[in-house]
Amino acid sequence: MNLIMKMLAAPATVLALWAVSAQAATNDEIAKRLEPVGQVCVQGQECKGMEVAVAAGGGGGAKTPDEVIAKHCNACHGTGLLGAPKIGDSAAWKDRADHQGGLDGLLAKAITGLNAMPPKGTCADCSDAELKGAIEKMSGLK
Repeated sequence: MNLIMKMLAAPATVLALWAVSAQAATNDEIAKRLEPVGQVCVQGQECKGMEVAVAAGGGGGAKTPDEVIAKHCNACHGTGLLGAPKIGDSAAWKDRADHQGGLDGLLAKAITGLNAMPPKGTCADCSDAELKGAIEKMSGLK
């Protein structure tokens, strides 16, 4: 019987120590563990303490049309995937432009997305001017 009591006492002791240590957490420690991992800064609103993150994510300046095309456009417009007009196919681009309202209409569709192309063609941090430059370069339209 003595052996059984010893076997039951060991897990009970461990359980009691665990319960005491779990209660030792203060409200400050709990609040620290529950803090959000990050913050969201909405453009146009003041975002205190996020200036460094915004500056670091800026990319260091304007992107050239060639950079935008190589990184975001070439996968579909290089091959004509899913009916995308191919880079350099002026006739296909002109036909699109005629139906969409010219170069500005193409830009508007690029910004909002068209068919399988997501908004801004996956270049969420591209400015409208950078997108327009890429469209002009791919299409040959001015």
